[in-house]
Amino acid sequence: MNIFNYFSDIIENVVSTLSQSGDLPEGMDLSKMSVEAPRDKSHGDIAANTAMVLTKQARRNPREIAQLITDMLSEHEDVESVEIAGPGFINMRLSDGFWQRRVLEILAAGTDYGSSTMGDNQKVNVEYVSANPTGPLHVGHVRGAVFGDALANLLAKAGYDVTKEYYINDAGSQIDTLARSAHLRYQEAHGRDIGEIPEGLYPGDYLISVGQYLKETYGDQYLDKDEAEWLALFKDEASSKMMDLVREDLAALGIKQDVYFSEKSLHDTGRINECIEELTEAGLIYQGVLEPPKGKTPEDWEPRPQTLFKATDFGDDIDRALVKSDGSYTYFAADIAYHFDKVKRGFMQQIDVLGADHGGYVKRLQAAVKATSNNQASLDVRLCQMVRLFRNGEPLKMSKRAGNFVTLRDLITEVGRDVTRFIMLTRKNDASLDFDFTKVQEQSKDNPVFYVQYAHARVHSVMKKAVVAFPSLDTSDAALQSADISLLTDPSELDMIKNMASWPRLLEAAAEAHEPHRIAFYLYDLASELHSLWNKGNDQVDLRFIIEDNEDITKARMALIRSVALVIASGLSILGVEPVEEMH
Repeated sequence: MNIFNYFSDIIENVVSTLSQSGDLPEGMDLSKMSVEAPRDKSHGDIAANTAMVLTKQARRNPREIAQLITDMLSEHEDVESVEIAGPGFINMRLSDGFWQRRVLEILAAGTDYGSSTMGDNQKVNVEYVSANPTGPLHVGHVRGAVFGDALANLLAKAGYDVTKEYYINDAGSQIDTLARSAHLRYQEAHGRDIGEIPEGLYPGDYLISVGQYLKETYGDQYLDKDEAEWLALFKDEASSKMMDLVREDLAALGIKQDVYFSEKSLHDTGRINECIEELTEAGLIYQGVLEPPKGKTPEDWEPRPQTLFKATDFGDDIDRALVKSDGSYTYFAADIAYHFDKVKRGFMQQIDVLGADHGGYVKRLQAAVKATSNNQASLDVRLCQMVRLFRNGEPLKMSKRAGNFVTLRDLITEVGRDVTRFIMLTRKNDASLDFDFTKVQEQSKDNPVFYVQYAHARVHSVMKKAVVAFPSLDTSDAALQSADISLLTDPSELDMIKNMASWPRLLEAAAEAHEPHRIAFYLYDLASELHSLWNKGNDQVDLRFIIEDNEDITKARMALIRSVALVIASGLSILGVEPVEEMH
């Protein structure tokens, strides 16, 4: 249950009743009503601006309207008290019974607690990673990969029909370079001394196996042939092998995308032509001359007629070129066709997760989506800032195997998938993030992934001890629903329940804002409350989770902490992190 939606419905019913009785006019518009948690907890549990929203419509003083509403709300079984504050805010305090029943609700729902129908099964395409298939994924790709995957999981949990997609950039000059690098390793596999890798080619050792594969597959037939005879073949073979490597890297990170879309296919199937033809028919393509770039003009710039897309009609700063001087399509032409293909596949909501260095592409991509969908589709571009790697506060050295970067595998091999994923979500995507190999493996409160997983493991440990203390105690979720939850009366216990009750609303808000880091923040706060309540029991014996001479209160507290574990597990599943039962 989203408790704020629940009380919003209650207030709407109250207003409807007041309209039927003649105390308020008919047809009151409550679309601008907000029902939220008060900023100051001393003001209660629920705050509503209903009276201020209605004052002009009803032509009455807002406090008078608030009084009518509070008189009826005070009779509701879930409301302990209700007050009018300021110009007419309605502040409600809810009964302990209402909060206590949330524990039973969580136990009944399990890890589905918080799942929402907000998305109404609308199709959403989340494209992320999309690295050039020229080598293993490196740490620069990890943050976008984790963010995109967590966002896709979050949207699915909120009721959207999500497709996870990877765009393979296999049509640019970098693939030519990959093929030439692979041919060099192909020569090496045949025993030739290739010496130093020439500047401009990819130096990483990961291409040695590709060269060996090419030798085993094609023998020596391309060893001394002209480039024109092997380039196309080696491009396909090498990029295919690199994508196998990318898929393996992603699997190590716990990521499996639904669609791998080839940029090359856009060229091979003529879909770029089709897209440009449709835009031309719509009057969005023309021949023109662009103004020189602002600032320092490049030496090779010349004012020449070009095929241009009217990007400025859709919010971009300038119109964009689609054809190069040699007659081939620009990268942006392929980008337009690709996003047009997404529209054709029914994705009217699209999300691209890109590196921070792509900030200049945002407006043109959004213009492309608007143009190719007749302003019906939307694109949200999420930029992920860089990750800076440290060890004991010192910058980390690069990987020899990769040639010039730290690989995703290096990261996961040392710290593990769970740590990698959680830490990557401890900052908002557009804020830089420092990743210290030493600190992220510490077992302390300062390490958020340890602190959250420890909370989940602590619950399992306590529940095992409860069964030792009370051998007949059934701690299954179904059995715990028969616990006397009215015994959960300490303010710390009720505060923790209130925090869990806010989970459905927080999940929906995070999904709406496309901000999965909110989940990580929430889980850390909830884990902190559990640990604090545990510590409080060390000082106050009557607050311990297990009261050895009182099975009823022990069972009630097992229900409480089990519900915490379920919420943590629900949140961790979004982040792609395992809710461990034991810490090692």
